[in-house]
Amino acid sequence: MSLDYKAIEGLLGADAEYLLGYQTPKVPKETLSLPGPDFVDRVYVWTDRNPQVLRSLQAMFSHGRLGGTGYLSILPVDQGIEHSAGASFAPNPAYFDPENIVKLAIEGGCSAVASTLGVLGAVARKYAHRIPFIVKFNHNELLTYPNKFDQVFFAQVKQAWDMGAVAVGATVYFGSPESTRQITEVSEAFKVAHELGLATILWCYLRNPAFKTGGVDYHTSADLSGQANHLGVTIEADIIKQKLPENNGGYKAIRTADSATASLTSGCTPS
Repeated sequence: MSLDYKAIEGLLGADAEYLLGYQTPKVPKETLSLPGPDFVDRVYVWTDRNPQVLRSLQAMFSHGRLGGTGYLSILPVDQGIEHSAGASFAPNPAYFDPENIVKLAIEGGCSAVASTLGVLGAVARKYAHRIPFIVKFNHNELLTYPNKFDQVFFAQVKQAWDMGAVAVGATVYFGSPESTRQITEVSEAFKVAHELGLATILWCYLRNPAFKTGGVDYHTSADLSGQANHLGVTIEADIIKQKLPENNGGYKAIRTADSATASLTSGCTPS
């Protein structure tokens, strides 16, 4: 797939030279595993993932309008649990029907559709062979009062495998009081998923009131969110979802200078 760089430059306008010509001596582009048609062969094949996981990953990378490019476009819809079905779907009641969520992903040329056990399970026999399914097995729910923010299991990995899904997804609220339990639970579930041949996707989100300080929200700080990404791949998430960074210096801002993370604010010194 060839890219029209002139068109890209036109879209970027005055920022084109700055964005396209940016270089950093700390992270040379040669060290990056960039997307491409051979991404599964070039990156995943050397890992401990079994052939069935590789096949599941390739199914997503080969599907939809971006198939064969090394890029993915996944439609995630779990708002019925995360934000309440009324608030999420009342403006467009057609999406109370699970079939319409899957049909939207197909018509949009998505690489896969990610949703709840109930949504995908309701239409699995009709659509699991037409578009890769990703079953998200944990969620936060806002019916509990007062509201709390915690990712808890709504489904088991075996249920995703039974319906013909190619992957499972989960969220960990890194930095939250519940994060240790969430990391442990998700790590165990990802192990089962890989044994069954399913790919694993992790939403690596930060959640802690202390990350908002001095009038700045560091939930999207490059150093904090980057560490969340590192933790995510450490428990063998094949794909991670992260919000783009909007600032930096989160560790320093939340006053961790007297902790083991202090070195992260100024670089590491070999011992």
